[in-house]
Amino acid sequence: MSANTDRHQSAVARYFEAWNATEPEELAKAVAAAWTADGSYTDPLADVSGHEGIAAVITAVHEQFPGFSFRPTGAVDGHHDTARFGWELVGEAGSSGEGSAPVAGFDVITLDADGRIRAVLGFLDRVPAGA
Repeated sequence: MSANTDRHQSAVARYFEAWNATEPEELAKAVAAAWTADGSYTDPLADVSGHEGIAAVITAVHEQFPGFSFRPTGAVDGHHDTARFGWELVGEAGSSGEGSAPVAGFDVITLDADGRIRAVLGFLDRVPAGA
């Protein structure tokens, strides 16, 4: 594994930490660790920038899917300052959606020189009706 690949995997690991944070203070810290101050997140349902905007999107997803968490699907593929990876939102043990994955997609991220996310372009492959 190259250092460049390690950089991509580390950035993606921090990304999932942010998406799986549910407490406000934990979420704020995780978003700040993963994204640059002016970082952005864009998918078909959201287009935000800055830590507060990104945290608000993550909070809204957790409100819509309580007890669910994000997990990667497959390997991180990256080169230069760009990486792509698949993910799914999965119900945890004891949740009403245990074992289900109602939402899935893949994201493309762009990193700064320090390995923090400057931009995310998200693509949704599976979304429940009405989402």
